[in-house]
Amino acid sequence: MRRFAMAIALLAAGGSSGSAALAADAAAGSFPKALAEEPIPAVEKLPAQWPASWMLVHDFHFSSILDGRVMVVDTASTERPIRGMVRAAQFANMLVSPSRREILTSETFYSRLTQGVRTDVVTIWDMATLLPKGEIVMPGGKRQQSVTYPQVFQFTNDQKWALVANFTPAQSVSVLDLDARKVIAEIDLPGCAHLYPTGKRGFSSLCADGSLLSVNLGPDGKAVASKTVENIHDVDKQPMFGTPAWQGQTAWFVSYYGRLQAFDFSGNVGKALPGAFDLGSAEGAAPEWRPGGWQVIATDTAGKLYVLMSPNGREGSHKDGGTEVWVADPATKTRTARIALRSLATAIGLTKEAKPQLIVARADGEIDVHDAATGTFVRSLGKAGGDNPLVITAP
Repeated sequence: MRRFAMAIALLAAGGSSGSAALAADAAAGSFPKALAEEPIPAVEKLPAQWPASWMLVHDFHFSSILDGRVMVVDTASTERPIRGMVRAAQFANMLVSPSRREILTSETFYSRLTQGVRTDVVTIWDMATLLPKGEIVMPGGKRQQSVTYPQVFQFTNDQKWALVANFTPAQSVSVLDLDARKVIAEIDLPGCAHLYPTGKRGFSSLCADGSLLSVNLGPDGKAVASKTVENIHDVDKQPMFGTPAWQGQTAWFVSYYGRLQAFDFSGNVGKALPGAFDLGSAEGAAPEWRPGGWQVIATDTAGKLYVLMSPNGREGSHKDGGTEVWVADPATKTRTARIALRSLATAIGLTKEAKPQLIVARADGEIDVHDAATGTFVRSLGKAGGDNPLVITAP
Protein backbone atom coordinates (compact mmCIF):
# COMPACT_ATOMS: atom_id res chain seq x y z
CA MET A 1 0.00 0.00 0.00
CA ARG A 2 2.83 2.36 0.85
CA ARG A 3 4.56 1.86 -2.54
CA PHE A 4 1.17 2.25 -4.30
CA ALA A 5 0.55 5.51 -2.44
CA MET A 6 4.03 6.77 -3.48
CA ALA A 7 3.23 5.95 -7.11
CA ILE A 8 -0.10 7.83 -6.98
CA ALA A 9 1.69 10.81 -5.39
CA LEU A 10 4.28 10.87 -8.19
CA LEU A 11 1.61 10.76 -10.87
CA ALA A 12 -0.42 13.44 -9.12
CA ALA A 13 2.64 15.67 -9.04
CA GLY A 14 2.88 15.54 -12.82
CA GLY A 15 5.96 13.38 -12.94
CA SER A 16 7.77 12.66 -16.20
CA SER A 17 7.29 9.49 -18.21
CA GLY A 18 10.35 8.09 -16.44
CA SER A 19 8.78 8.88 -13.08
CA ALA A 20 5.53 7.33 -14.23
CA ALA A 21 7.33 4.16 -15.26
CA LEU A 22 9.07 4.04 -11.90
CA ALA A 23 5.74 4.55 -10.19
CA ALA A 24 4.17 1.75 -12.23
CA ASP A 25 7.03 -0.58 -11.29
CA ALA A 26 6.60 0.36 -7.66
CA ALA A 27 2.86 -0.24 -7.86
CA ALA A 28 3.45 -3.64 -9.43
CA GLY A 29 5.96 -4.52 -6.77
CA SER A 30 8.62 -5.33 -9.43
CA PHE A 31 11.71 -4.00 -7.64
CA PRO A 32 14.58 -6.53 -7.82
CA LYS A 33 15.08 -8.74 -4.83
CA ALA A 34 17.73 -7.81 -2.33
CA LEU A 35 21.14 -9.39 -2.90
CA ALA A 36 22.27 -12.13 -0.56
CA GLU A 37 24.61 -11.02 2.17
CA GLU A 38 28.30 -11.68 1.50
CA PRO A 39 30.73 -12.56 4.30
CA ILE A 40 33.44 -10.00 4.95
CA PRO A 41 36.29 -10.63 4.55
CA ALA A 42 35.92 -13.14 1.70
CA VAL A 43 39.25 -14.67 0.69
CA GLU A 44 39.65 -17.09 -2.17
CA LYS A 45 42.68 -19.37 -2.21
CA LEU A 46 44.89 -19.82 -5.23
CA PRO A 47 45.83 -23.37 -6.32
CA ALA A 48 48.73 -25.05 -4.53
CA GLN A 49 50.46 -25.49 -7.89
CA TRP A 50 50.13 -22.41 -10.05
CA PRO A 51 49.55 -23.10 -13.77
CA ALA A 52 52.60 -22.62 -16.00
CA SER A 53 50.83 -19.73 -17.74
CA TRP A 54 50.81 -17.62 -14.57
CA MET A 55 53.40 -14.87 -14.18
CA LEU A 56 54.26 -12.25 -11.59
CA VAL A 57 54.38 -8.72 -12.98
CA HIS A 58 55.92 -5.99 -10.82
CA ASP A 59 54.11 -2.67 -11.28
CA PHE A 60 56.40 0.10 -10.06
CA HIS A 61 53.46 2.56 -10.25
CA PHE A 62 55.36 5.75 -11.05
CA SER A 63 52.36 8.01 -10.38
CA SER A 64 52.23 6.76 -6.78
CA ILE A 65 55.46 4.99 -5.84
CA LEU A 66 54.12 4.43 -2.32
CA ASP A 67 51.52 2.14 -3.88
CA GLY A 68 53.63 -0.27 -5.92
CA ARG A 69 52.28 -3.79 -6.36
CA VAL A 70 53.00 -7.23 -7.76
CA MET A 71 50.24 -8.62 -9.98
CA VAL A 72 49.53 -12.34 -10.31
CA VAL A 73 48.65 -12.65 -14.00
CA ASP A 74 47.19 -15.60 -15.91
CA THR A 75 48.66 -14.94 -19.35
CA ALA A 76 46.34 -17.54 -20.93
CA SER A 77 43.15 -15.72 -19.96
CA THR A 78 41.64 -12.62 -21.53
CA GLU A 79 38.48 -12.78 -19.42
CA ARG A 80 40.18 -12.92 -16.02
CA PRO A 81 43.93 -12.34 -16.36
CA ILE A 82 44.37 -10.81 -12.89
CA ARG A 83 44.35 -13.58 -10.28
CA GLY A 84 45.55 -11.53 -7.34
CA MET A 85 47.92 -8.86 -6.08
CA VAL A 86 50.34 -8.18 -3.25
CA ARG A 87 51.53 -4.79 -2.09
CA ALA A 88 55.10 -3.77 -2.95
CA ALA A 89 55.56 -0.35 -1.38
CA GLN A 90 58.16 2.37 -1.83
CA PHE A 91 60.82 1.20 -4.33
CA ALA A 92 60.14 -2.43 -3.47
CA ASN A 93 61.79 -5.55 -4.85
CA MET A 94 60.25 -9.00 -5.16
CA LEU A 95 61.23 -12.68 -4.91
CA VAL A 96 59.09 -15.78 -5.32
CA SER A 97 59.73 -19.26 -3.95
CA PRO A 98 57.28 -21.99 -5.04
CA SER A 99 59.11 -24.49 -2.81
CA ARG A 100 58.48 -22.28 0.23
CA ARG A 101 55.05 -21.26 -1.10
CA GLU A 102 56.02 -17.65 -0.50
CA ILE A 103 56.33 -14.31 -2.25
CA LEU A 104 58.75 -11.88 -0.61
CA THR A 105 58.80 -8.12 -0.99
CA SER A 106 61.62 -5.90 0.25
CA GLU A 107 59.97 -2.60 1.15
CA THR A 108 60.35 0.75 2.92
CA PHE A 109 57.72 2.57 4.99
CA TYR A 110 57.62 5.93 6.78
CA SER A 111 55.56 6.60 9.89
CA ARG A 112 53.89 9.63 8.29
CA LEU A 113 53.59 8.11 4.82
CA THR A 114 56.24 10.28 3.12
CA GLN A 115 58.26 11.38 6.14
CA GLY A 116 58.95 10.44 9.72
CA VAL A 117 60.51 7.27 11.10
CA ARG A 118 61.75 4.96 8.36
CA THR A 119 61.21 1.19 8.56
CA ASP A 120 62.76 -1.27 6.11
CA VAL A 121 61.18 -4.72 6.05
CA VAL A 122 60.99 -7.91 4.05
CA THR A 123 57.32 -8.91 3.98
CA ILE A 124 56.55 -12.59 3.50
CA TRP A 125 53.31 -13.39 1.65
CA ASP A 126 51.50 -16.72 1.42
CA MET A 127 51.21 -17.83 -2.23
CA ALA A 128 47.80 -19.43 -1.65
CA THR A 129 45.99 -16.55 0.09
CA LEU A 130 48.27 -13.64 -0.88
CA LEU A 131 48.08 -12.53 2.75
CA PRO A 132 51.15 -11.53 4.77
CA LYS A 133 52.41 -14.32 7.03
CA GLY A 134 55.41 -12.57 8.58
CA GLU A 135 58.06 -9.92 8.18
CA ILE A 136 61.72 -9.24 8.93
CA VAL A 137 62.60 -5.74 10.09
CA MET A 138 65.96 -4.46 8.85
CA PRO A 139 67.47 -1.80 11.13
CA GLY A 140 69.39 1.29 10.11
CA GLY A 141 67.40 2.54 7.12
CA LYS A 142 69.99 1.15 4.71
CA ARG A 143 68.00 -0.75 2.11
CA GLN A 144 68.81 0.36 -1.42
CA GLN A 145 65.83 2.13 -2.94
CA SER A 146 65.97 1.87 -6.71
CA VAL A 147 63.60 1.13 -9.55
CA THR A 148 62.84 -2.61 -9.40
CA TYR A 149 66.27 -4.06 -10.12
CA PRO A 150 65.83 -7.80 -9.44
CA GLN A 151 69.50 -8.22 -8.56
CA VAL A 152 69.34 -6.13 -5.37
CA PHE A 153 67.18 -8.78 -3.64
CA GLN A 154 68.16 -12.43 -4.10
CA PHE A 155 68.07 -15.87 -2.50
CA THR A 156 71.06 -17.96 -1.45
CA ASN A 157 71.67 -21.08 0.67
CA ASP A 158 68.88 -23.09 -1.00
CA GLN A 159 66.43 -20.22 -0.43
CA LYS A 160 66.90 -20.38 3.34
CA TRP A 161 68.48 -16.91 3.25
CA ALA A 162 67.77 -13.70 1.37
CA LEU A 163 70.30 -11.06 0.36
CA VAL A 164 69.31 -7.38 0.45
CA ALA A 165 71.48 -4.68 -1.12
CA ASN A 166 72.09 -1.57 1.00
CA PHE A 167 73.06 1.93 -0.12
CA THR A 168 73.71 4.84 2.24
CA PRO A 169 75.64 5.70 -0.22
CA ALA A 170 78.13 3.19 1.19
CA GLN A 171 77.27 -0.19 -0.28
CA SER A 172 76.75 -3.38 1.70
CA VAL A 173 74.66 -6.57 1.75
CA SER A 174 72.37 -7.75 4.54
CA VAL A 175 71.93 -11.51 4.98
CA LEU A 176 68.49 -12.53 6.27
CA ASP A 177 67.54 -15.89 7.76
CA LEU A 178 64.01 -16.42 6.41
CA ASP A 179 63.04 -19.14 8.90
CA ALA A 180 64.41 -17.35 11.97
CA ARG A 181 62.97 -14.06 10.65
CA LYS A 182 66.06 -11.99 11.39
CA VAL A 183 69.12 -10.29 9.93
CA ILE A 184 72.16 -12.46 10.65
CA ALA A 185 75.01 -10.58 8.94
CA GLU A 186 76.05 -7.51 6.97
CA ILE A 187 78.90 -7.52 4.45
CA ASP A 188 80.62 -4.42 3.05
CA LEU A 189 80.55 -4.16 -0.74
CA PRO A 190 82.48 -1.01 -1.73
CA GLY A 191 82.36 -0.08 -5.41
CA CYS A 192 80.26 -3.09 -6.46
CA ALA A 193 76.58 -3.45 -7.36
CA HIS A 194 73.97 -6.14 -7.92
CA LEU A 195 73.85 -9.58 -6.34
CA TYR A 196 74.21 -12.87 -8.19
CA PRO A 197 73.74 -16.06 -6.10
CA THR A 198 77.00 -18.02 -6.29
CA GLY A 199 77.81 -21.57 -5.26
CA LYS A 200 75.84 -23.17 -2.45
CA ARG A 201 76.06 -20.26 -0.04
CA GLY A 202 77.38 -17.02 -1.44
CA PHE A 203 77.02 -14.25 -3.98
CA SER A 204 78.96 -12.30 -6.60
CA SER A 205 78.81 -8.66 -7.58
CA LEU A 206 79.99 -6.67 -10.60
CA CYS A 207 82.28 -3.78 -9.71
CA ALA A 208 82.83 -0.36 -11.26
CA ASP A 209 86.45 -1.10 -12.18
CA GLY A 210 85.47 -4.03 -14.40
CA SER A 211 86.13 -6.73 -11.81
CA LEU A 212 83.88 -9.37 -10.25
CA LEU A 213 83.80 -9.92 -6.49
CA SER A 214 82.65 -13.31 -5.18
CA VAL A 215 81.89 -13.80 -1.47
CA ASN A 216 81.50 -17.17 0.26
CA LEU A 217 79.32 -17.23 3.39
CA GLY A 218 79.68 -19.44 6.46
CA PRO A 219 76.88 -21.22 8.37
CA ASP A 220 76.28 -18.04 10.39
CA GLY A 221 75.88 -15.91 7.26
CA LYS A 222 79.14 -14.04 7.74
CA ALA A 223 81.76 -13.82 5.00
CA VAL A 224 84.41 -16.53 5.30
CA ALA A 225 86.21 -15.97 1.98
CA SER A 226 86.17 -13.61 -0.96
CA LYS A 227 87.96 -13.34 -4.29
CA THR A 228 88.19 -10.59 -6.87
CA VAL A 229 88.57 -11.51 -10.55
CA GLU A 230 90.05 -8.56 -12.43
CA ASN A 231 89.00 -7.28 -15.87
CA ILE A 232 86.06 -9.60 -16.26
CA HIS A 233 83.89 -7.08 -18.10
CA ASP A 234 84.66 -3.93 -20.12
CA VAL A 235 82.63 -1.11 -18.58
CA ASP A 236 83.70 1.33 -21.32
CA LYS A 237 83.34 -0.68 -24.54
CA GLN A 238 80.73 -3.29 -23.59
CA PRO A 239 78.81 -2.12 -20.50
CA MET A 240 76.28 -4.77 -19.48
CA PHE A 241 72.70 -4.61 -18.29
CA GLY A 242 72.71 -5.71 -14.66
CA THR A 243 69.77 -8.12 -14.96
CA PRO A 244 70.69 -11.37 -16.77
CA ALA A 245 68.67 -14.32 -18.04
CA TRP A 246 69.28 -17.37 -15.83
CA GLN A 247 69.72 -20.93 -17.08
CA GLY A 248 70.29 -22.83 -13.86
CA GLN A 249 73.37 -21.18 -12.33
CA THR A 250 74.55 -19.80 -15.66
CA ALA A 251 73.66 -16.15 -16.20
CA TRP A 252 73.50 -14.67 -19.70
CA PHE A 253 74.19 -10.93 -19.80
CA VAL A 254 73.71 -8.63 -22.78
CA SER A 255 75.70 -5.44 -23.29
CA TYR A 256 74.34 -2.09 -24.39
CA TYR A 257 75.65 -2.94 -27.89
CA GLY A 258 74.17 -6.42 -28.17
CA ARG A 259 77.05 -8.63 -27.07
CA LEU A 260 75.97 -11.79 -25.20
CA GLN A 261 78.23 -13.11 -22.43
CA ALA A 262 77.64 -16.05 -20.08
CA PHE A 263 78.89 -16.27 -16.48
CA ASP A 264 79.10 -19.44 -14.43
CA PHE A 265 78.01 -18.94 -10.80
CA SER A 266 77.88 -22.62 -9.82
CA GLY A 267 81.18 -22.56 -7.91
CA ASN A 268 82.37 -20.40 -5.05
CA VAL A 269 83.88 -17.90 -7.52
CA GLY A 270 82.00 -16.57 -10.52
CA LYS A 271 83.72 -16.78 -13.88
CA ALA A 272 83.11 -15.59 -17.42
CA LEU A 273 82.56 -18.43 -19.86
CA PRO A 274 84.18 -18.52 -23.31
CA GLY A 275 82.04 -18.11 -26.39
CA ALA A 276 80.64 -14.59 -26.12
CA PHE A 277 78.97 -13.47 -29.34
CA ASP A 278 77.17 -10.53 -30.91
CA LEU A 279 73.52 -10.42 -31.91
CA GLY A 280 74.47 -8.64 -35.11
CA SER A 281 72.53 -5.93 -36.89
CA ALA A 282 69.82 -5.60 -39.51
CA GLU A 283 68.47 -3.16 -42.06
CA GLY A 284 66.07 -0.45 -41.07
CA ALA A 285 68.04 0.87 -38.11
CA ALA A 286 68.43 4.56 -37.43
CA PRO A 287 71.26 4.69 -36.55
CA GLU A 288 71.69 1.07 -35.32
CA TRP A 289 69.95 -1.78 -33.47
CA ARG A 290 70.75 -1.97 -29.77
CA PRO A 291 69.08 -3.55 -26.70
CA GLY A 292 66.77 -1.17 -24.88
CA GLY A 293 64.34 -1.31 -21.99
CA TRP A 294 64.30 -2.32 -18.34
CA GLN A 295 64.16 -6.12 -18.41
CA VAL A 296 65.72 -6.71 -21.82
CA ILE A 297 66.78 -10.37 -21.80
CA ALA A 298 64.94 -13.62 -21.05
CA THR A 299 65.35 -17.33 -21.75
CA ASP A 300 63.01 -20.23 -22.46
CA THR A 301 63.12 -23.83 -21.25
CA ALA A 302 65.03 -24.86 -24.40
CA GLY A 303 67.86 -22.43 -23.64
CA LYS A 304 67.20 -19.86 -26.34
CA LEU A 305 67.78 -16.21 -25.50
CA TYR A 306 65.35 -13.38 -26.20
CA VAL A 307 66.57 -9.76 -26.30
CA LEU A 308 64.43 -6.62 -26.53
CA MET A 309 65.88 -4.44 -29.34
CA SER A 310 65.44 -0.88 -30.61
CA PRO A 311 66.49 0.46 -34.05
CA ASN A 312 67.24 3.87 -32.54
CA GLY A 313 70.35 2.92 -30.57
CA ARG A 314 72.54 5.76 -29.41
CA GLU A 315 74.46 6.83 -26.33
CA GLY A 316 72.03 6.56 -23.41
CA SER A 317 69.27 4.70 -25.29
CA HIS A 318 69.59 1.52 -23.20
CA LYS A 319 66.48 2.41 -21.15
CA ASP A 320 64.33 3.67 -24.02
CA GLY A 321 62.55 0.40 -24.78
CA GLY A 322 62.40 -1.75 -27.89
CA THR A 323 60.15 -2.59 -30.83
CA GLU A 324 61.45 -6.07 -31.68
CA VAL A 325 62.62 -9.15 -29.80
CA TRP A 326 65.62 -10.96 -31.31
CA VAL A 327 66.02 -14.65 -30.57
CA ALA A 328 69.50 -16.17 -30.28
CA ASP A 329 70.74 -19.75 -29.98
CA PRO A 330 73.81 -19.90 -27.69
CA ALA A 331 74.72 -23.33 -29.06
CA THR A 332 75.21 -22.01 -32.60
CA LYS A 333 75.92 -18.40 -31.56
CA THR A 334 73.47 -17.09 -34.12
CA ARG A 335 70.31 -15.04 -34.23
CA THR A 336 67.48 -17.36 -35.22
CA ALA A 337 64.44 -15.08 -35.35
CA ARG A 338 63.13 -11.53 -35.10
CA ILE A 339 59.75 -10.89 -33.47
CA ALA A 340 58.03 -7.63 -34.34
CA LEU A 341 56.08 -6.14 -31.42
CA ARG A 342 52.85 -4.15 -31.65
CA SER A 343 54.21 -1.24 -29.64
CA LEU A 344 57.28 0.04 -27.82
CA ALA A 345 58.04 -2.31 -24.91
CA THR A 346 60.11 -2.06 -21.73
CA ALA A 347 60.22 -5.64 -20.39
CA ILE A 348 59.94 -9.23 -21.60
CA GLY A 349 59.57 -12.64 -19.95
CA LEU A 350 58.88 -16.27 -20.93
CA THR A 351 56.35 -18.63 -19.42
CA LYS A 352 57.41 -22.13 -18.39
CA GLU A 353 54.74 -23.80 -20.49
CA ALA A 354 55.51 -26.72 -22.81
CA LYS A 355 55.07 -24.20 -25.62
CA PRO A 356 56.49 -21.03 -24.03
CA GLN A 357 54.73 -17.73 -24.52
CA LEU A 358 56.60 -14.45 -24.80
CA ILE A 359 55.12 -11.92 -22.37
CA VAL A 360 55.69 -8.30 -23.34
CA ALA A 361 55.18 -5.29 -21.07
CA ARG A 362 54.58 -2.27 -23.27
CA ALA A 363 55.55 1.31 -22.46
CA ASP A 364 51.86 2.24 -22.32
CA GLY A 365 51.26 -0.39 -19.61
CA GLU A 366 49.52 -2.95 -21.82
CA ILE A 367 50.58 -6.61 -21.60
CA ASP A 368 50.86 -8.54 -24.88
CA VAL A 369 51.31 -12.28 -25.37
CA HIS A 370 53.20 -13.71 -28.36
CA ASP A 371 53.87 -17.30 -29.36
CA ALA A 372 57.59 -17.64 -28.61
CA ALA A 373 58.17 -20.20 -31.38
CA THR A 374 56.59 -18.22 -34.21
CA GLY A 375 56.49 -14.69 -32.84
CA THR A 376 52.78 -14.48 -33.67
CA PHE A 377 50.72 -12.11 -31.55
CA VAL A 378 48.25 -14.20 -29.49
CA ARG A 379 46.31 -11.89 -27.19
CA SER A 380 46.34 -8.65 -25.23
CA LEU A 381 45.79 -8.68 -21.47
CA GLY A 382 45.20 -4.95 -21.24
CA LYS A 383 46.43 -3.35 -18.02
CA ALA A 384 46.64 -6.67 -16.15
CA GLY A 385 50.18 -5.75 -15.12
CA GLY A 386 49.18 -2.45 -13.52
CA ASP A 387 50.24 1.03 -14.64
CA ASN A 388 54.01 0.59 -15.03
CA PRO A 389 54.97 -3.08 -15.43
CA LEU A 390 58.75 -3.27 -15.38
CA VAL A 391 59.72 -6.78 -14.26
CA ILE A 392 58.13 -10.07 -15.36
CA THR A 393 58.89 -13.21 -13.35
CA ALA A 394 57.92 -16.84 -13.93
CA PRO A 395 57.20 -18.53 -10.56
